[in-house]
Amino acid sequence: MTSFAKINTAPTYRRLYDAIETEIVRGRLKPGSKLPTETDLAGQFGVNRSTVREAIRLLEQTGLVERASSRRLIVSKPSTDQLANGISRALIMHQVTFLELWSAMRAVEPAVAEAAAENITEEQLALLEANVQESREVVGNPKKFCELDYSFHAILAEVAGNKVLNIAREPFNLLFHPAVTRVMSQLSQATTRSQEAHEQLLEALRMRDPAQARMWMSKHIDDFRRGYEHAGFDLNGPIDIKR
Repeated sequence: MTSFAKINTAPTYRRLYDAIETEIVRGRLKPGSKLPTETDLAGQFGVNRSTVREAIRLLEQTGLVERASSRRLIVSKPSTDQLANGISRALIMHQVTFLELWSAMRAVEPAVAEAAAENITEEQLALLEANVQESREVVGNPKKFCELDYSFHAILAEVAGNKVLNIAREPFNLLFHPAVTRVMSQLSQATTRSQEAHEQLLEALRMRDPAQARMWMSKHIDDFRRGYEHAGFDLNGPIDIKR
């Protein structure tokens, strides 16, 4: 019996999107280069301009193109924020629990700290020292402390110098931050314990000691889980994105 290949039944705009996406991902259309005009694209692909507009809308949503000041479309790389927001929404819709989120952070953050200790420069160390000094002064203000805590971990991720780790942790971080805010606001000792962990992490970074950095980050993440439970929150409940 003759076997036939399946027919591609995707909408035309989706097939057009896939064709342009392939050119971008393979590097034949490079970031910063101009995309052909709607009229040119319609002519090249043999479709009408409304189909091209739908494909372009999808390309913009995924961060593969953006409009320059001249309104011309240029090829772009999706930002970490764009990637993180999309993944975060998917995790929320799949009703990921706090325990699942914490487990992912427990796997990623110690690796980030270890890599940071191996790669940190004097300029980067100065940034973290300034952050820790500032947070030391606002331990009694949970809201300000949480903002600095978020920055501390974001700086560490940049220092680690691993784009995969940085992109992987950002969706978790976006969802983890509201939980941090709630715990810090509810437990009087939470900011103090977090500050102590940051001080120890900073010292490990000063010493360029990857093993100590990993150990203290692991302790830091473990301690937060205990605080979350102590505050009365449900480890197995879906993550709560209320800030």
